[in-house]
Amino acid sequence: MKSSQPTSAKFQVQDLIAAIARNDHYDALPLALTSTEWGPLGGYLHPFSLAQDQMLIEQGAMDRTLYFVESGMLSVHRQDEEGRMSLALVGAGSVLGEGAFFSNLSRKASAIGSSPCKLWSLTVARFVELTHRQPVLALRLTLALGTVLARRVENTTRRVAVV
Repeated sequence: MKSSQPTSAKFQVQDLIAAIARNDHYDALPLALTSTEWGPLGGYLHPFSLAQDQMLIEQGAMDRTLYFVESGMLSVHRQDEEGRMSLALVGAGSVLGEGAFFSNLSRKASAIGSSPCKLWSLTVARFVELTHRQPVLALRLTLALGTVLARRVENTTRRVAVV
């Protein structure tokens, strides 16, 4: 991520929970946690704002951060030899960055705010801490992210949208 905006908006994990619950897209995050389970998970996430046209993920970067989209829309695109190729629009209740999060490979695409966004990030270091302190919760998150990854790879028209 290039840089995040200073957080002037109010962030509450309940708003992220609601966005995930409302998402009915083919690659929605199937993470049905209770509010009791979300409490600890929310403590491992970092909320921040992203401005319209601000880059969140840059193709080729080695960053492994995972992002949860609370609100707004992001454009995912890949730069090829002939120029930019649009892959997908990702909105509220979705996740971004799952490919690099799991693989430790460079980012395969870029993501830019198509509108102002509220996001929550999870670094690998914080995830490792979660696995030690809340292993069942970490496993449930991993399985949900694996489902998203599998659905995105299976969708051949958007296969390269795994960033």
